[in-house]
Amino acid sequence: MSRTTEMVLGILGGLFGFGAASFALFIGAVDESLNGATEISALGKTAFFFSMIAIAGGILVQFKPKLAGWLMLVSGVGLVIAISLFGVLPALFLIAAGLMGIVRKEATQVNRVA
Repeated sequence: MSRTTEMVLGILGGLFGFGAASFALFIGAVDESLNGATEISALGKTAFFFSMIAIAGGILVQFKPKLAGWLMLVSGVGLVIAISLFGVLPALFLIAAGLMGIVRKEATQVNRVA
């Protein structure tokens, strides 16, 4: 069975997650230079980690769809927790792909002898 949809959504979610994490790191660097606070920078680094997991899940979906689905689901939720509003778009892609990977059944092939 083709899992192209989950793969594309997972990789896109991971790439958008990298963009959102980069933006969070930029905001964190500005906040760190102005206020000395490092919390946003740490959350941006966490978002990078979750984005890497999402890309790995998108690639792994062809071989182990259930594991890849859980990886994408966890990284989608983690992105929303880590960078809140910046991570909503990637999280939508990742949660959809993760649920599709977990719930979708493999097609069974029926051999009919005539």
